[in-house]
Amino acid sequence: MLAGKRVLWPLTLLNLCLTILGSYTERFDEKLTIKSLQDGKVASIFTFTTLLEGATPRNPRALGSDDESQHYNVFPLALGQILREYGVSELHLTLNAGNWNYDRWGYPEEKGVGTGAELWAWMGDGAVTTIDQRWKGLRNAMAGLFCASLGTLDELRTTSPSETFTPEGSLPTWDVPHRIRHASLPSENVCTENLTPFLKLLPCKSLSGIASLLNPHRLFDADWHGMGVHVLWRQDKGVEVRLTFQTVSDPLRYSLNKMQDWSLQTLFDRTICQACPVAQTSQVLVDLPKGTPYSIKPEPSSTERNIAIFQTKTFNMPLNIGISWPWAYQYPLQYKADLIPLSVKRTLRGTSQAWGRLSITITNHLSATVEAVYLETMPWLLQFYLHTLEARVDGVVKDGIISNISYIPPVSHSRPTTFHAVLTLPPKETVQITMDVTKAFLRYTEHPPDAQRGWDLPPAIITPLRLLNNNDSSTLPLDGRIYTSALLVDLATPDFSMPYNVIIFTCSLIAFIFGSIFNLLTRKFVVVRLDVDKSL
Repeated sequence: MLAGKRVLWPLTLLNLCLTILGSYTERFDEKLTIKSLQDGKVASIFTFTTLLEGATPRNPRALGSDDESQHYNVFPLALGQILREYGVSELHLTLNAGNWNYDRWGYPEEKGVGTGAELWAWMGDGAVTTIDQRWKGLRNAMAGLFCASLGTLDELRTTSPSETFTPEGSLPTWDVPHRIRHASLPSENVCTENLTPFLKLLPCKSLSGIASLLNPHRLFDADWHGMGVHVLWRQDKGVEVRLTFQTVSDPLRYSLNKMQDWSLQTLFDRTICQACPVAQTSQVLVDLPKGTPYSIKPEPSSTERNIAIFQTKTFNMPLNIGISWPWAYQYPLQYKADLIPLSVKRTLRGTSQAWGRLSITITNHLSATVEAVYLETMPWLLQFYLHTLEARVDGVVKDGIISNISYIPPVSHSRPTTFHAVLTLPPKETVQITMDVTKAFLRYTEHPPDAQRGWDLPPAIITPLRLLNNNDSSTLPLDGRIYTSALLVDLATPDFSMPYNVIIFTCSLIAFIFGSIFNLLTRKFVVVRLDVDKSL
């Protein structure tokens, strides 16, 4: 028995040494940013960043062989195994509920605010399996990890818009090309079953630190909310996983006196009671109001560029940060229009179930010409008549607005539509782009259970690129994509009540016939003789 223990000791020590040598330096940081908006609402974004220093994505040419052992202490193991299994260089997943109001709220902290689910990834080519096969496995694995319907992002919704979704990090140089796969599902919303696995990826879960403020009862009661998972590779640092959760809350709903005051307790119904011991930094950033008196409690650790910084580990717990104003909130008669360079509105016109007209209106608020990329990714249910594409300025058709058109037509039951163009938007003008569309006629087996509701169409994306003929001090915020609202299209729908009526009538008839025949076959007929009373 003692000899067996002596043999196990060297093996245990060797395993420990291999584990230490094969591991990477890990770093975890958490941050909460709170900003008061011009319409009285409050935008909050939770950011949890885990950095695996010195790590690199897996080379796709090594996918056919066994992967090297990965030892993580803080880095989420479940997510790391998926990234290594399918050789993903960069990954972005967002689940949002509601429409982001760019005109009133400005640019979001995280770009991906399109309604519903959106998944896109950059993967290197050259593996034993094709990129499409790896994309299928990736979306199914992410669906299982986050309890979402990402498995339905099949080839009917998958596109490759490389010009709009450029890498946010670095791509490894493996002498093989990188490909992008993108898909969206506007009918998918974020809920508690998605938040639970999200919290399990954090080292402190929701037990301590800033993550303890993630109260689902308040998060999903917000006017807008969304979560995101972003995996990047930074060449000079390593593999970075950024988990985010954004909300837009309305403190005026909970105030009887129409006060804009807010605190951690009123926003999330919780306070920070304990710091996360794993976090290297734990900060709460508060964007201070401008041009109005206010009071903030407690006093911040420091203030930089009109932003109050709270180092949560240096404060006495529980920590409840809040801002109050001396008077009630007054809704402005007109909101500021200079928060973003472009305002976008998209509609689908027409009452017919066979055809319609897609219209997108873009207003340039700057004093310089803006060059932007316009992207439409539509399921094959909606097909474009490209020859009807027109651009109007003040109701007059104008040439030179649309250029560099790239169009991939749909294939029924196989491939979606991809429309990509470069727009040249004149200064201080409103451009209206219209195009006729036709609606597909589906088989009755292809309709969803709620067929009368219609089909959700993914949002269009406008990406400002650069300024042209900039003669003044106008600057274009480099904040990337602008998502339009999702659309609802009404297709020709059969009367599903008729099969129901036929089924009911048929079942009633069969039950009547069967009951009558069964009664005749099983009933025994007996002659009953009645004795007549002779006295009567």
